[in-house]
Amino acid sequence: MYEIYSEVLKKLETHSHLRKIKDFTKKDGKYIYFGEKRLLNLSSNNYLGLADNRRITEEFMKTIGGKYSFGSASARLLTGSLPVYKELEELLAKLYNKDATLLYNSGYHANVGISSSIAQKGDVIFSDKLNHASIIDGMQLSQGKFFRYQHNDMQSLEKLLERERENYNNAIIITESVFSMDGDIADLKTIIELKKKYNCILVIDEAHAFGVFGEKGLGVAEKLGVIDNIDLLIGTFGKAAGSMGAFVTGKKVLIDFLINKSRSFIFSTALPPINIAFTKWIIENKFPLTCEKRENMLNLAKKMGSESHIIPVIIGDNQKTVEMCDILYENGYFTLPIRPPTVPEGTSRIRISLTTEITEKDLENLWNIIG
Repeated sequence: MYEIYSEVLKKLETHSHLRKIKDFTKKDGKYIYFGEKRLLNLSSNNYLGLADNRRITEEFMKTIGGKYSFGSASARLLTGSLPVYKELEELLAKLYNKDATLLYNSGYHANVGISSSIAQKGDVIFSDKLNHASIIDGMQLSQGKFFRYQHNDMQSLEKLLERERENYNNAIIITESVFSMDGDIADLKTIIELKKKYNCILVIDEAHAFGVFGEKGLGVAEKLGVIDNIDLLIGTFGKAAGSMGAFVTGKKVLIDFLINKSRSFIFSTALPPINIAFTKWIIENKFPLTCEKRENMLNLAKKMGSESHIIPVIIGDNQKTVEMCDILYENGYFTLPIRPPTVPEGTSRIRISLTTEITEKDLENLWNIIG
């Protein structure tokens, strides 16, 4: 009865697609350990160096004492909510100058829940072709129709809008701001023009931009000054904020709709109160101190030829990508091979992810090895 699963796994291994969970010994700042071997961690989303930071954890615990529990034991709509949840939601709504905010357990929960519910029967979604799997999964679960335009191609998007918009009730445009595997940035200003021209709802996923871009660390939309033109803006806490969870902020009617229709919110046990309190504390007390470090990190990324802190090194062949990661491992660098279906066929790559702790000197030998 299990033979079919074994065959699938064998096929994955033959094509260098097989994934395995890595067993680390510990993390320490910008380094990660396998046994006693220390490597520079270039595969982390810990962009501001806040996760696994013992000093920050101790400071937070001294601040809050024993006030918050380590489990909510219920969904938010039952008994899984306390004042700290609403305080974090109100803080984010104020920062973004939006009507309301809703917390989710992860970026995946947020994207699946929003994409699957916001498009009702008779509605349509226009999605960037390289949007995250969570957005794609949500669209597939929705009652609406969806079309995927060529990556960051505004002509492709407009052609779809011209051809299809009038055939549906509500139309939703969804894009990431910083694309997780390519590191490039969406043309938000042009997308906003098209949103207005074709009367669409605009949803922006700032997962990899929250905490990194903008004066307050609110994302690319803040940097470009276009927050007011975005109907729903999504961010995550599990990356730059060094915590766990996600949020969506926007129009009250849309947030209320998600509370009532987003299944990943309705049917999930809420994150622990202590986690929510930690996220709120980080945003209030640590984000304002990171401006210079974030600027230095993005300047380093520019020197490496990237618009953002995510730098793809496209190799193409799966096996060659795996082999390069092994070579880098032996030279003290931890990288991971990114292969289909995460990226398109023939574009397997090493995804170098910068953090504010990584210096130009750290990367000198890396580029000599990669060539």
